[in-house]
Amino acid sequence: MALAEILFSPWYTYLILPLLIFFGRIIDVSIGTIRMIFISKGFKKTAPFLSFFEIMVWLLVARQVLTDLSNVISYFAYAGGFATGTYVGMKIEEKLSVGKVIVRIITGKQSSNLINKLKQEQYGLTIVDGKGSEGKVKIIFSIVDRKKLWNIKKIIKEFDSHAFYTIEDVRYARENGSTPRKKFLNLIDLGK
Repeated sequence: MALAEILFSPWYTYLILPLLIFFGRIIDVSIGTIRMIFISKGFKKTAPFLSFFEIMVWLLVARQVLTDLSNVISYFAYAGGFATGTYVGMKIEEKLSVGKVIVRIITGKQSSNLINKLKQEQYGLTIVDGKGSEGKVKIIFSIVDRKKLWNIKKIIKEFDSHAFYTIEDVRYARENGSTPRKKFLNLIDLGK
């Protein structure tokens, strides 16, 4: 069977080509999602490198869709690949765990055990006294590498399962060198 026969067969037009478009979109959108995350985290060299491959794959895929506008299956493959690529890109970024996050913990009466465990695990902490709807609370801030986030969440659940906490991305944290165990955060304990 000649290549021309394969390329013009219904199998190629309505099955193989849409699958190529679908997987091509997954690749370029995943790269694009990761690129945007790297831009937001300040990776100035990686983001432009990724953008080259992202647009190259997109051009190849878009060309295939625009070559035969009567093939509606290609439209669904294009849109489905875009949606799936967004999801895949977020999952890849989650696995890469790049950057730092700030963990903000609001805890009540059980705060001393949690604070002691976090200090024992050598997390840099800033602790502030506060007042919540049910009385006195401690507000604990810590900047951690995203890769270590699972550990701090495990500690919170183990030592104060009722604690409220939020996690936010940090674009930049300046190292000041005053605490050898945590280079990037000053250990300030305003709670005592």
